[in-house]
Amino acid sequence: MHTPSLEPVFRARLDFGDGPRVRFAPAKKSFTRGFVAVIGGEMSGPRLSGRVVPFSGGDWPRIWDSGLIEFEAHYMLEAEDGTPIYIHNRGIAWSNPGVLARVEAGESVDPSETYCHITPRFEAPEGPHEWLNRTIFVGVAERRGVSTFFDYYAVV
Repeated sequence: MHTPSLEPVFRARLDFGDGPRVRFAPAKKSFTRGFVAVIGGEMSGPRLSGRVVPFSGGDWPRIWDSGLIEFEAHYMLEAEDGTPIYIHNRGIAWSNPGVLARVEAGESVDPSETYCHITPRFEAPEGPHEWLNRTIFVGVAERRGVSTFFDYYAVV
């Protein structure tokens, strides 16, 4: 059996801005629900370049007191050729609770203080980007102030 490897696809910057980040504790749940809107961004790389469509979605994380964050993000990308691409980005981040408090306060932290990996799925129309529909991807992410940077890799 073949051992998979990773092929770089693109790097993205998602901008969340200084606007409000919703945080609330759902009744009878042990986590905090969040929401933050994506206000824009860009992507570039060897297989995909373009932009993040402003206000096309956001992230709905579940934040646990232990320092674990479960990401659930939906938003739209637009390839350089104008092709619309939907992304459903799931993943987890972990840092000790003190670091998590700094991240929640909007501070940039050293990447070595956090673990953040994602498993995105894409939906693209028929044409030059339909390969996104039939490929498994993994990625890493790093928050820097009001933006988050992602590196996406195809599993080949």
